[in-house]
Amino acid sequence: MKYVIGVDIGTQSTKCLLVGIDGKVHSQHSVAYQPETPKPLWAQQDCEVWFDAVCESVRACVAGSGVAPSDIAAMCVSSLYGGAGIPVDEEMRPLHPCLIWMDRRATAEVDAVNANVDVARLQAITGNGVDSYYGFTKILWVREHLPEVWAKTRHFLPPNSYVNWRLTGELAVDHSSAGNIGGVYDAARRQWSEEAMGMLGIPSRMMPPRLVESSDVVGALGAEWAAKLGLAEGMPLMAGGVDAAVATFCAGVTGSGDHVAMIGTSMCWGFVSPTVDARHKLITMPHVYRGADRSYVFGGAITAGAAVTWFREAFCQAEIAEAARTGEDAHALIERKAVDVPPGAEGLVFLPYLMGERSPIWDAQAKGAFIGLSLAHSRAHLYRAVLEGVSFALQHNIEAGHRSGQPLDERLIVVGGAAHSDLWMQIVADITGYPVFTIEQEVEAALGAAMLAALGAGLVDAATAERGWVTLVERARPEPRAQAVYRERFEIYKSLYPALRDAMQRLK
Repeated sequence: MKYVIGVDIGTQSTKCLLVGIDGKVHSQHSVAYQPETPKPLWAQQDCEVWFDAVCESVRACVAGSGVAPSDIAAMCVSSLYGGAGIPVDEEMRPLHPCLIWMDRRATAEVDAVNANVDVARLQAITGNGVDSYYGFTKILWVREHLPEVWAKTRHFLPPNSYVNWRLTGELAVDHSSAGNIGGVYDAARRQWSEEAMGMLGIPSRMMPPRLVESSDVVGALGAEWAAKLGLAEGMPLMAGGVDAAVATFCAGVTGSGDHVAMIGTSMCWGFVSPTVDARHKLITMPHVYRGADRSYVFGGAITAGAAVTWFREAFCQAEIAEAARTGEDAHALIERKAVDVPPGAEGLVFLPYLMGERSPIWDAQAKGAFIGLSLAHSRAHLYRAVLEGVSFALQHNIEAGHRSGQPLDERLIVVGGAAHSDLWMQIVADITGYPVFTIEQEVEAALGAAMLAALGAGLVDAATAERGWVTLVERARPEPRAQAVYRERFEIYKSLYPALRDAMQRLK
């Protein structure tokens, strides 16, 4: 049997899977790290951290599998949205850490674009809006604040493109990563937009000329890296793509109206659509599967699992200590108490805007908040409110998605770390009104990357790719009483940001 390797470079870890073409995972390995946050609202990463994590995870995965290198037919790398991308010089040497999706420093550049550029035309070309989330505004920040880096920059490279170049010597950018940069990619023509880049003052030479599909072969594994990784020289590497879209593909979301929520460090909810329209304040990129006629349209919260982790670290020292003594998970300990808190957390609402917020409010200065606190509230109430707040953010994006007119499937698939929580999955079902399904296997984007490798190598056909390798299991159905509570609370949730926006802007 032939095997493929799927790698996913995430915000906090890189995971590698070695998979048979029957979909069975034979080996896996992960490497953890943290992004750099040198200032409030800044988030960046040294690309060597990613590259070293890919090499370590692949090497360990191959060595632990017992599979002969000659039987490993292909490899594909997906990655977090790399924001501005990695600036490299003429010799492909990195010049500065990559400003990742979470980074919100480019607020002045957003204001400048809105004031000086034909934004309606930019939206018509790209299918995307103007915000510090997008890579093009971060690129403009580099231009304005790092002139020495700007002067030397030959290209800005998405993380997966950089890794592929290091391993093969061939440079290409997949369409999903190109589209997610925002203001430099023509969504209809599926190419870099000279017009848009001219409007923004970004030289077109900074965008690598070769654009490819996510399952296309970028190049062959070089001899040096084949020896270091335990793989066969010449093994093809496929382009890969943005992790949210690859995780969506892994879940079998390939047809119009299919939709999935990826709830990990951040939250991305997206659906497959044949059309592109920036007016709905969502993000659009070509899908990683059949991207020529299918877009992945999504919105998201910057802090989802990150908000839960923040709450645990800031307020759950007792549970952390107990977990250290017993070996249990601290989240599970606090969740056992939160299960007994009724829907709506007895009048408490959480706004999960801990790093500003993406869609649909698009405000880098938005702030997190607990509203409705009283002496009757415990940590369990606050914890449940955090889960509910992120779920309200999910529903806020689904509501925006409905305005596109694209009919959505009658079930919601959830992937990511949140799927480990029965309580959270029930909250999501009750707030969205959708039955919630999750993936039985804990593999997601890395398995989607493996499927792209198998598809590009001709080891699986389109029917298998669309069916996928995963098994979906139903986790929760909406409960009418809870739904009634959450419908009322969601309206309150939506009213809070406009009411607090001016105060949020003044809190510097």
